Amino acid sequence: MKTRILLSLCIIALVFTSCDETKKVIDTVGNVQLSGTYVVETIDGVATHATNIVITLAALDKSVRGNTGCNSFFGNYGLDLYALSFNDIAVTEMACEEPIHTKEQKFLTAIYDTGSYTYDKGVLKLFSKTDRSQLLTAQKEKNEEN
Repeated sequence: MKTRILLSLCIIALVFTSCDETKKVIDTVGNVQLSGTYVVETIDGVATHATNIVITLAALDKSVRGNTGCNSFFGNYGLDLYALSFNDIAVTEMACEEPIHTKEQKFLTAIYDTGSYTYDKGVLKLFSKTDRSQLLTAQKEKNEEN
């Protein structure tokens, strides 16, 4: 009887350990896959045109940085399977002319509201954490595509 209980506990421990290790591998692969520089193409379904909004994700330290077309920003991101969040975002405070200022505000709102993502063929899509609506799309720079 003690042998069965001990064997059962070992099997349960092995299953939970295996699941945890599998999750770590999936998270690492997703993190490396996202690593790179992206040019934002749409925010809330509206094209950004030539405002040069870029996001750079660094897998090594899970940092994010970029440019809103006027101001620079930096911070951290968290990744868990398909959940993505941006944390501790800091932004420089240069005065921006319209329409860049409005696009910058929409971009920052999208970053703060991000809850999940998809990545396919160099296109990163960010989705809202509240209603899963698409917030923005960004194209990985050509020299970094997988």
